[in-house]
Amino acid sequence: MIGWLIVSLFAFAVGGLGAYCLTGIKVKSGWQNGDGPIARWLDGRRRRRFNDQLPEALATMSNALRAGFSLAQAFDSVVEQGEKPMCEEFSILQQQLRIGMGFEDALQSMSDRVGSDDLTLVITAILVSRKTGGNVTEIFDKISDTIRQRMKIERKIRTLTAQGRMQGIIVSLMPLVLGVAMVFLKPKMMIPFLLSWTGLISVVAVIFLITVGWLIIRKITRIEI
Repeated sequence: MIGWLIVSLFAFAVGGLGAYCLTGIKVKSGWQNGDGPIARWLDGRRRRRFNDQLPEALATMSNALRAGFSLAQAFDSVVEQGEKPMCEEFSILQQQLRIGMGFEDALQSMSDRVGSDDLTLVITAILVSRKTGGNVTEIFDKISDTIRQRMKIERKIRTLTAQGRMQGIIVSLMPLVLGVAMVFLKPKMMIPFLLSWTGLISVVAVIFLITVGWLIIRKITRIEI
């Protein structure tokens, strides 16, 4: 009876955790329409790729403007020469402009959709230069150089904190690996223990402590620039 109860509680917990993690896995304009962990992870990965491609996109637009193209034509050059997700986002921007959306509204929609601080800086510079008549090409060059320098610092930080992250992963996996090994090596001892209330409480306590330790290590090794 106790064994079936433990198995049922474990299955319910796994099912609930799986449902929570899969929440929001519904693609909308390249981004996940939800707040689940996997949706946030996919959005973060896409946003990092976008930020990595942004300096090259700024250089492309700067060269197009120097060649005498308009800003809209510079956007077209990013769509034609850029990679995903950069070309996808600028393609959506161009489609919104073609259907009659205002220039400022289309840029703001793109900023809200992507959620990148670097892109927000670029859009702010574009809007300010349109109102004040500034040199957009020079602004693009300066922003591109600033983003590249920040990316170098971020890579250096990731390199310096790589050992701490690896140690956190190894330490977190050790109890799981040892537990599975003990089940296979000593099944007559481990299975009754795991099916008892003492075993269940021990497993829950271990999972809780591992989670807390991992979050602390993650907080220490994640440095925002």
